[in-house]
Amino acid sequence: MPTSDKVAPQLLELKTRLTEINDIESAAALLSWDQATYMPPGGAPARGRQLATLNQIAHTKLTDGYLGELLENLHPYETQLPPEHPDASLIRVTRRNYQRAVQIPARLMAVFSHHRANSYVAWAAARANHDFAGVQPYLEKTLELSRDLAACFPDHAHLADPLIDAADPGMTVTTVRSLFSQLRQRLVPWVEAIAAQPLADTGCLHQSYPVDQQLAFSHKVLSHLGYDLHRGRQDQTLHPFMTKFSLGDVRITTRVQSHNLSEALFSTIHEMGHALYEQGITADFEGTPLAEGASSGVHESQSRLWENLVGRSRPFWEFFYPQLQTIFPQQLGAVSLETFYRAINQVRRSLIRTDADEVTYNLHVMIRFDLEVALLEGSLAVSDLPAAWNERYRTDLGLVPETDQEGILQDVHWYCGTIGGMFQGYTLGNLMSAQFFEALLTAHPEVPAQMQQGDFQPIREWLRLQIHQHGCTYRPLELVEHVTGTSLSIEPFLRYLQQKYGELYAI
Repeated sequence: MPTSDKVAPQLLELKTRLTEINDIESAAALLSWDQATYMPPGGAPARGRQLATLNQIAHTKLTDGYLGELLENLHPYETQLPPEHPDASLIRVTRRNYQRAVQIPARLMAVFSHHRANSYVAWAAARANHDFAGVQPYLEKTLELSRDLAACFPDHAHLADPLIDAADPGMTVTTVRSLFSQLRQRLVPWVEAIAAQPLADTGCLHQSYPVDQQLAFSHKVLSHLGYDLHRGRQDQTLHPFMTKFSLGDVRITTRVQSHNLSEALFSTIHEMGHALYEQGITADFEGTPLAEGASSGVHESQSRLWENLVGRSRPFWEFFYPQLQTIFPQQLGAVSLETFYRAINQVRRSLIRTDADEVTYNLHVMIRFDLEVALLEGSLAVSDLPAAWNERYRTDLGLVPETDQEGILQDVHWYCGTIGGMFQGYTLGNLMSAQFFEALLTAHPEVPAQMQQGDFQPIREWLRLQIHQHGCTYRPLELVEHVTGTSLSIEPFLRYLQQKYGELYAI
């Protein structure tokens, strides 16, 4: 539908203002990326101030009353359009962002931004020293600020709900707990059945693998799978992440261990999945809120799909394993593909979430979700968090961390973000990834054979057309139904696990 002479200038003004906000937020994101990769330690105090300044400016622009007037004036035009029309989606998404932002004081945003930067530095030092006490005061402040942020939205049923909804619109503590409960009931018996069997031999993964050769192979995989290095780059950091400054600058990071081949390999593929999502968004959305993923869960679905359903599949390695053997002939020359495949898909109870296998991974997420909800509710104090963490790992996975680094300090999320809404997206992403991949295979059953031949373009293109190009045009649960024809369910994920690990472990 063409815009009227009255609507067109208002829509242009809206987009102009949103682009200004996006530019400021992108500058802040660049500073955050630098802090996590190359910034010297002495830059930390000023970096916190710089981020606070930029985020406060962006927040002030987003809450400008004139922006609200523009949205009100454009509402009649919005109602005349199909809900998925880009203009209707832009107005709707901006209204959601505006209504949320006006409830948060600018001062709170600035204080939280400054604190997060300082907290990240404290976490990095505490993690290196295995010393939770060194970052405990920062985490206590994060909890206080997270409660203040949640309290800006008093109409929610639970204090954590607005924090969850910010990351995964439409989700609440109640809906997440229901999904987690259903999933847990099905996963725990499988974990117990597999744990009773001999572990797969992973010795081939824990030899000496020079860092530069690992990175060279990772870059080869990235390029072959379709990550556009003209519009991206990869660097090293403590906790891998993806960040975007524009659709033409989508960066990823990884973490390399010289005696653990899987660490850099799968974190690279994981972050690439995030990056392909961002690189695949329609160019016309640049600079607007539509040039984002639909939610935390949908974003994780893309990274987990590439990391696990593609990157840990047998067809993937039937193509890539001979190349990996060529790079590491001494380490892998005598190791069969079957041995390697079973090693990268070993199921075992473990302490580290990012290293966890597909069967146990969601149990790690559930622990974190329960703990952050308890912190917000006040039933758990930050000072008691390490002990509570260790106890949950003992009861849920039969293991107790020996150090804070492999326990409460392993994840960066609470130390650079909020407490609340930080982890449910990982499990939602696992569920969505299986549901999306099942839909892909239904439409294109030839995909496994194509992977075996090294042709990953059909997967990438299907994801781009079905998911990536839309940015956040669709609400996340609507997107799932649009792509798969059914609402979000745990069943496709369970079918996937049953088929793959039923073969490996006869469950």
